Amino acid sequence: SIYSDSLGFATIGYGHLVLPTDNFVEGVEYSKEELDLVFDKDFEIALNSADELLSDIDPNEKFTTIRGLICEMCFQLGKTGVAKFKNMWKCLQEDNFIGASYEMLDSRWNKQTPNRCKKLADLMKSCG
Repeated sequence: SIYSDSLGFATIGYGHLVLPTDNFVEGVEYSKEELDLVFDKDFEIALNSADELLSDIDPNEKFTTIRGLICEMCFQLGKTGVAKFKNMWKCLQEDNFIGASYEMLDSRWNKQTPNRCKKLADLMKSCG
């Protein structure tokens, strides 16, 4: 079924933002298999977005962790939204993971979804 998220946007499955181009119908129960396919597509988009955003970051021993958390940010905020974290990206260029975590917390995103933001910011901080 279609639900409204904490910001009032229609979502389905594992947090897929329902778009006008989607063919979901209000009140219809979709199978786990159908929702898994939607998630797989969304995950692929988020992972590709994270990889594009991270293309200027030198991989280090913490890169897998950073890639995962940037992917999760892209899943929720989209590539364009994550790209707007200019100071976070500057900190990542300098391997300043603690600074990057503070920049994540200093955001409208943190005000909107504080638990998820704090979890990911703590993970970023642990890379330092």
